[in-house]
Amino acid sequence: MVIVISWLSSNFSCLIIWLGILAAFEFPHFAKRVCSLISSIFSPPKLLLQVKYIPCRYTMQIFLLEVIYMQQVVLPIKDSNVLKEVQDTLLNNFKAGRRNYTIFQVGKATLLRVSDVMGLKQTDIFNLDGSIKQNAFIHDRKTGKPNTLYLKPVQTELLLYRQWLLDHKLASEWLFPSIQHPDRHITEKQFYKIMSRVGDLLGINYLGTHTMRKTGAYRVYTQSNYNIGLVMHLLNHSSESMTLAYLGLDQASTENMLNQIDFG
Repeated sequence: MVIVISWLSSNFSCLIIWLGILAAFEFPHFAKRVCSLISSIFSPPKLLLQVKYIPCRYTMQIFLLEVIYMQQVVLPIKDSNVLKEVQDTLLNNFKAGRRNYTIFQVGKATLLRVSDVMGLKQTDIFNLDGSIKQNAFIHDRKTGKPNTLYLKPVQTELLLYRQWLLDHKLASEWLFPSIQHPDRHITEKQFYKIMSRVGDLLGINYLGTHTMRKTGAYRVYTQSNYNIGLVMHLLNHSSESMTLAYLGLDQASTENMLNQIDFG
């Protein structure tokens, strides 16, 4: 079987994969395996599948499987009403709603990457008596940099969450364990599916695993009189330009900020 793959991209937002597949009888099973592989490689996956039949004068038939990977653009939630809807949906529309809601709140308040949020352990957050530590000390998985987390903004949420863990007898070293496998923490892919479901329920197409971090960064930026240095520090970024790019301020937001400036 011969497979020809060519990669094309447009504005870094669309990736097209062309798979020329020979041997028609093997096509259905092979196509399924290919799609599964692509889904595991690209997370979060947004796959559009089309099958085209190309006549051939030989006994072999050629099928063309066109798989389009749409790169999702994740944006901060800027509207407080929308933010409340997202948080309420996380809390009330899932079996493990309290866990999902707390993940979002912790990610939003600490500005951690999702991998670092999922990697938190109960000993990072709770004292032996069950109270919340004032600070958690971790190392960012991506950069290896030390990071001090200030936990007071989410103290109430964490106490409610700890009681939820006790009520559901979820004994785990992980702060956010999997319901089915408490010895493991919830995965980034699982949390993406949760956020994607919230987006579907609310009709919002820009939610993802980075939503909580970007939303927290945006709110700190706008409520601290646009203190980019503070946001850079909280994100553990190495430059202000990196932080500005991460915030992804659109033209409307920029103009709104400029409207509040007195140029004299």
